[in-house]
Amino acid sequence: MSDSTPRRTPAPGRARKRAIRDHAARAGVAYSEAARQLESVGLRPGETLSSYGRTIYPIGSDPHRQLLVERRERRSFEERVSDTRRAAVLPHGRAQHLVERFPPSRGRTGSGVGTLYHGEGREELLAMLYIVTVAESPGLLPEVGDLTWIAELGEDTALDTACADIDREARRLLDQEPLVLWSGIQKALDLAVHSADGQVRQEAIRQTALLSTMMTPRLGYAGEPYVPGLPVVGVRQTLDALLIVADDGHAPGTRVRLTPPHDGRWATIIGARWGSSGPPVGYLVWLDGATASLSARPDDLIVLADQETIPR
Repeated sequence: MSDSTPRRTPAPGRARKRAIRDHAARAGVAYSEAARQLESVGLRPGETLSSYGRTIYPIGSDPHRQLLVERRERRSFEERVSDTRRAAVLPHGRAQHLVERFPPSRGRTGSGVGTLYHGEGREELLAMLYIVTVAESPGLLPEVGDLTWIAELGEDTALDTACADIDREARRLLDQEPLVLWSGIQKALDLAVHSADGQVRQEAIRQTALLSTMMTPRLGYAGEPYVPGLPVVGVRQTLDALLIVADDGHAPGTRVRLTPPHDGRWATIIGARWGSSGPPVGYLVWLDGATASLSARPDDLIVLADQETIPR
């Protein structure tokens, strides 16, 4: 191009209009609403309010977890069907499926967040929650024939839809006080041990023994007694991520910053608060460098750009 050829000058506001269109597409809102959001909270390129969008597998600082997630995405059809067949078997099969589907992770260095989706006995506690749910609300249990048929599709999300009610109720149980939760599990297992269904009875006997082990005092490295307890936080985060698959939201581990007029500090989502249906009604976040968690509304949080490991 010669010096005499005039260079094209970008039209004023073109970049802003492109940013609005991109945000509207990403958040699934109208152009005017996207413009309002960008203006009111100062969204940067790639960011979105946590009221919109979905983050299932947040990018973190754990390369092993990322490897497991990416490997899972590359499963063959036969492997997917094998996995969904297992996930269709309540309680233990689905519990095992979810623990593998959402492997342990950890917060980013310097965030102050430790382990996520973690805790010895996650699989066992998940199975216990399903037993409690069936004991208290038997109508939530999907028909075995339906689950068997759906499993042959090899689609996790199809099974998630069929199990949506029982999964959400299992998550609700984890909002109870620990003593209430433990008591409810014990009561449900006591009933299941006397079930006329031999398979249910055997599973209840096994889970009763596991619960006893979890609640039995042990000796620590220094000789002090302690009780391992139930891995409530890790299981809660697992079910949070699961519910987000269908209902949108942002799973534990997602990096965010607080909106104006708050202080704009960066934080990590470590949990979600749920209503009777739909996406999270709030989040539990850990501010970088903080010593305690903080509750926040979805409109108070901005999800940082490029948070999803597996863009969809």
